Amino acid sequence: MERYRGRSFRARPRGLVARALIAAAVFAATVVPSWTLGDAAERWTGWALLDWLVTCALSGVVVFALAPYGSYRRRDAVLGLVPFYGWYLTSVLSWRVALLPLRDWEPRQDELWRARWLTGDLIGFWRMDPLPPPSPRRQGVRSGSAPRVPRPTR
Repeated sequence: MERYRGRSFRARPRGLVARALIAAAVFAATVVPSWTLGDAAERWTGWALLDWLVTCALSGVVVFALAPYGSYRRRDAVLGLVPFYGWYLTSVLSWRVALLPLRDWEPRQDELWRARWLTGDLIGFWRMDPLPPPSPRRQGVRSGSAPRVPRPTR
C-alpha cells in the first residue's frame, strides 16, 4: 500500500478487458444518445443537416465534459464539433477515463506541477494530486493591485 498526500490508497490498474468494457460503455453512453436525438431531429424537421448539427453539438458537449479528466483542455470541445473527429476524441477520452484514477499517458506541461510518477508495482503510471481547495478570503486582506485608500486623519 502506497502513501498519497498523507493517505493510503490501493489504486490498481484495470486489466485490458475491464478497461475496454468501461471505455465502450462510456463511448456508447455518450454517442448513442446523440445519434438518437439527431435522427429524431431529422424526422421532425426533414432536414438531414440538422441531424449532423445535433450529433456534432452533443459530441462537443461530451468532449467538453470529459476533457479535464483525460488531459485535454475544455476548449478542445470546439474540435469535438467536427464530424467524425469528435467521435475520435470521444473514444480517446473514454479510453483514458476508463483507467482513472491512474493514468498511463503523460500529463500536459501545465499539469506537471501536480503530477506524480508512480514507482514500485505501479511503475509506468501517473497520479494527479487534487487541486488545492480555494483559500478563504479573509476580511481586511487586499490584493497588491487594489487601490490604496488613504488613512483618515485624527
